[in-house]
Amino acid sequence: MAVDYRESFDALERKWQERWEAERAFAAPPRPSGRGFYCLEMLPYPSGRLHMGHVRNYAIGDAVARYYRMRGFQVLHPMGWDSFGLPAENAAIKEGIAPARWTGDNIAHMGMQLRRLGFSYDWEREITAHHPDYYRWNQWLFLKMLERGLAYRSKRWVNWCRTCRTVLANEQVASGRCWRCDSAVGRRELEQWFLRITAYAAELDADLERLTGWPERVRVMQRNWIGRSAGARVRFPVLDRAGRPTPEALEIFTTRLDTIYGATFCVVAPGHALLARPGAASPERGALSEFLERMARREPPRPGEEPEEKEGIDTGLRVLNPYSREAIPVWTANFVLAEYGTGAIMAVPAHDTRDFEVAVRYGLPVRPVVVRPGAASAPGGRPEAAMTEDGVLTASGPYAGLPSAEARGAMLRAGEKDGCARGVVQYRLLDWGISRQRYWGTPIPVVYCDGCGIVPVPEEDLPVRLPADLSLTGEGGSPLARAAAFVGVPCPRCAGPGRRETDTMDTFFDSSWYFYRYTDPRNARAPFDAALANAWFPIDLYIGGIEHATMHLIYCRFFTKVLRDLGLVSAGEPIRNLLCQGMVLKGGTVMSKSKGNIVDPDEMVRRYGADTTRLFTLFAAPPEKDLEWSELGVEGCFRFLERVWRLFLPRAAALAAAPLPGPDAGADDPRRAALRRKIHQTIARVTVDIERRLHLNTPVAAVMELLNAAQDFERDARDGDDPYLKEAGRAIALLLQPFAPHVSEEIWSALGGAGSAAARPWPAALDPWLKEDEVEIVVQVNGRVRGRLRVTPSVPEAELLARARADGRVSAHLAGRAVRRTIYVPGKLLNIVV
Repeated sequence: MAVDYRESFDALERKWQERWEAERAFAAPPRPSGRGFYCLEMLPYPSGRLHMGHVRNYAIGDAVARYYRMRGFQVLHPMGWDSFGLPAENAAIKEGIAPARWTGDNIAHMGMQLRRLGFSYDWEREITAHHPDYYRWNQWLFLKMLERGLAYRSKRWVNWCRTCRTVLANEQVASGRCWRCDSAVGRRELEQWFLRITAYAAELDADLERLTGWPERVRVMQRNWIGRSAGARVRFPVLDRAGRPTPEALEIFTTRLDTIYGATFCVVAPGHALLARPGAASPERGALSEFLERMARREPPRPGEEPEEKEGIDTGLRVLNPYSREAIPVWTANFVLAEYGTGAIMAVPAHDTRDFEVAVRYGLPVRPVVVRPGAASAPGGRPEAAMTEDGVLTASGPYAGLPSAEARGAMLRAGEKDGCARGVVQYRLLDWGISRQRYWGTPIPVVYCDGCGIVPVPEEDLPVRLPADLSLTGEGGSPLARAAAFVGVPCPRCAGPGRRETDTMDTFFDSSWYFYRYTDPRNARAPFDAALANAWFPIDLYIGGIEHATMHLIYCRFFTKVLRDLGLVSAGEPIRNLLCQGMVLKGGTVMSKSKGNIVDPDEMVRRYGADTTRLFTLFAAPPEKDLEWSELGVEGCFRFLERVWRLFLPRAAALAAAPLPGPDAGADDPRRAALRRKIHQTIARVTVDIERRLHLNTPVAAVMELLNAAQDFERDARDGDDPYLKEAGRAIALLLQPFAPHVSEEIWSALGGAGSAAARPWPAALDPWLKEDEVEIVVQVNGRVRGRLRVTPSVPEAELLARARADGRVSAHLAGRAVRRTIYVPGKLLNIVV
């Protein structure tokens, strides 16, 4: 048997990979018959080559999947491809390669890379989003949403690339520019298809409390994105030219009804329906028209953003404050969005920072109506800044003197009685626009008929397939609109002339439910069998980047609730535990081609092997922290595996022939007892770190310490030691299985282990060997470490103090000084205060 690991790792890794595949070692049963564990990394886009961020993500998932298999769970650990998207179209335009071919080549290469790294995927469940047998179920789900009013077509402001002539999702806009062509992105009002995610806003928000296995940071990000606000909708009657109230009213939403007496103007979004009213024709009508035309030409802010320069203009309209009965002007401004809330706000400059900034700029009144507790009234003159916190009301009619919270309740009750206000809960979350003017995506299964309107494609006619021979030019607009054979079809309802929808779906649609398809990937009758999905769900561990917190991780929760209401799943949440792994850095920055700091995983595997590459990504940092790439660190992991190899492989025959020690063997030999104690303490430590803490770097460190102990034991080898060294070697082999599975298999096999290490039970620590015969006590003098003592755990404090005084390192700091007191932490520390 070869004893040089550097010459052997490539052959041995390929050998074990071939054996795993031949034995279907990682194939999951259709449903778990005992304890099931669903471990999943987020669906990757087949960009062409893995990067080290991929490797780290998948190594984390594979370590957990292998561990739980050895713990006796039936593990589902699948892999697939999020294979629709713009890069394939870009390649078709730039290089003349058909998107299907470009994507297929990339999948083949990346699949080969994943197999070479030895990840324990159930490849029999592989799914590919661009295959018709997958995207037909995208279309089926869309039609089910359409039936229930959850999919609809509407006009809305969207991100628009003028060069590509396509809608862009928010994540596809970087610094105001298109990620595809780098031209400036504007906003355009277009007819688009939307999914009514807002119908589930309240449940999406409330159920965050149930997600105790998610990072708090992600839950906070989602809570802020959903943006629940409890407040009131208030009707401000519109006044005619004579100042009389009309039946028409401007409705606004506010969470600070207690400040309404301080409202000195209202603001509506450019394009608000009120601006079409004849009353919006002040002497400055020309200025208003010019302002509105300029607003229409510029990019409106996206929800959650504000323009750098806030500007507005008086519309000439006046409304009546229903509480103060004061007539106040209506302005229009660039910081109010038509698609958020009612598209209108009441402005209270004294108690809102943005309103204060606008009022100061345009010389509008600032009227404080809330003061800090203890203040008799608001100070005279214009305040220097807005007071935004709660306080006590002043100058607020019958509500003066009430605390803010109490006043909000009283004012709402009065408003509901008078019909001018009502309590509501509002959400910042907007419906999800899924229309994309692209070729490489799921066709939207509807037909437009002049007589019948929008007609869904019958389910029996699914999938609506992408035409395979379409030429992509990059000239803009939807490529499908140029495919006459695709567009022109009979209306499914009346058989008259019809036109297919030529937009395709946002690829987030594909990735919002894919993890259910893994439970039943070849089902031709339904997206998946409900019984199979319910047997595996929710996902026990889902791994992916924090950047998905407010897109994919909200969309997939929404889809799960829809699927539940369709009767396809029973649980309302798809993910029990979420891990957001840190990024891989080099030189302090994220690896990227533009920075020239890419590390090629193929090169790492060629030089060091899959085990070393995997081991470093797990050992160098905790899973949730960023990892700084280090060639020295990689070399260190390789040398560690070499040391394992050199310790056990040269003497493998003798060790394999040796019996394992009995449970109590070696107790009377301090040397052997120390090794056995280290073996079982390491097993216990690694088990706790993986299962209870999901720490993966500290288990590797623990195995390294065990190897050191085994090497020390072997250097002083004596007759009869082989059983104890064999026990150490087998323990190391099994403990390494989640981290360096190929070396694990080779050591296990060489030491006479039966079958594959991946299929062996996780080692169990023997309780008697977990107890220390001696412990190390740190001795401090006035809080500074002066020595260390090895003692029995039950040593009395007085005896410990006497031994500390007798220790030369400690006594030097006690000479001539009286001991005032001692602080003793049993088994750990003695601090002598002098």
